[in-house]
Amino acid sequence: MTEKWLKSSYSGNHGDCVEVGAAVTGAVPVRDSKDPHGPTLAFDANAWTAFVTGVKNGDFDA
Repeated sequence: MTEKWLKSSYSGNHGDCVEVGAAVTGAVPVRDSKDPHGPTLAFDANAWTAFVTGVKNGDFDA
């Protein structure tokens, strides 16, 4: 179980955002900040890095 979770600085005052946990055994856990005891998704570290790079590059902008 991940003890440390990071929330995006873009989440605003409402806190409706995803949180990313410290990578454990090559997987990056992600959860809904509104439901910290709910389900957690785990992504391969390489896939997560590619996703974050795509976000920074604007690949998912509408």
